[in-house]
Amino acid sequence: MATAPAHQTAEKTAGTEQRRKGAHLDRPDKLSREQFSISDLTSEFGCTARALRFYEDEGLISPARVGLTRVYSKRDRARLAWIMRAKNVGFSLTEIREMIDLYDLDDGRVEQRRVTVEKCKDHIAKLKAQRADIDSSIKELTDFVADIQELDLG
Repeated sequence: MATAPAHQTAEKTAGTEQRRKGAHLDRPDKLSREQFSISDLTSEFGCTARALRFYEDEGLISPARVGLTRVYSKRDRARLAWIMRAKNVGFSLTEIREMIDLYDLDDGRVEQRRVTVEKCKDHIAKLKAQRADIDSSIKELTDFVADIQELDLG
């Protein structure tokens, strides 16, 4: 069995890591912190403070307050990772809320995983159908262009 050259394996690993950067669900905090500032999370996840405030307004995260300062917990950070990952693959806020709220069922996240897998499979099927529609449109347009160019030559 042939193996890939080391540089290809490293590139593939780097590509996988890049896709997960900022939204990996189980990535530990490098500094082992218990609390995070708004700037900690905006830098880590590549989102804006406005986005964090929006997710708070939507009830997806619930930072504590120290005066006017928001203080985010490990739970908020984990929920934000979930939000960003789901958002990056095209889930709506309603779908994200449905999945993320199942975390609190205290069932070892069994239902959350089941529902998430089901929603992901449905989303994959929808994306494949969209891809088929796009491929069909590209073929139709390509044929149309060829027909028009044929008329110009004739």
